[in-house]
Amino acid sequence: MSNYKKAYLAGGCFWGMEDLFRVRPGIKETEVGYQGGINDHPTYRNHPGHAEGIELTYDPTETNFREILDYFFRIHNPTTVDQQGNDKGSSYRSAIFFQNEEEKAVAEDMIKIVNKSGRWGAAVVTTLEAFAPFWKAEPEHQDYLVRNPNGYTCHFERFEKSFL
Repeated sequence: MSNYKKAYLAGGCFWGMEDLFRVRPGIKETEVGYQGGINDHPTYRNHPGHAEGIELTYDPTETNFREILDYFFRIHNPTTVDQQGNDKGSSYRSAIFFQNEEEKAVAEDMIKIVNKSGRWGAAVVTTLEAFAPFWKAEPEHQDYLVRNPNGYTCHFERFEKSFL
């Protein structure tokens, strides 16, 4: 695992994001949690300013940050401010938490590619936010859709074809 990398994304309710990413090639582990807010040790009931996000552990010999973002932009609507499906509020914003300038540049490039494609019919509003502590969500939120296969999600693969 020492060569594995992590990526941090938010795109609405973390349950659906985790469920789709968990089976992607190269993704070795997923965790849901809170990121980018004002309090330490946030909880589901107290996470002001935090986005519901996911921490992806991936093997860079099998996938890369650009491919992860390509899929990210295909499974949630990156053109709605603070909303995914019926979920509304800053907790459900579309955000990429970049860890270094290389990730930021890749994210900026992917946003340009997605916008240029015109597939979404509106401009991407995904925020690029400097890495902030990722706080793991409560156990009942981890692997939620595995344990509750008919549970709520607004995530699905909208475009089979890659943006790349």
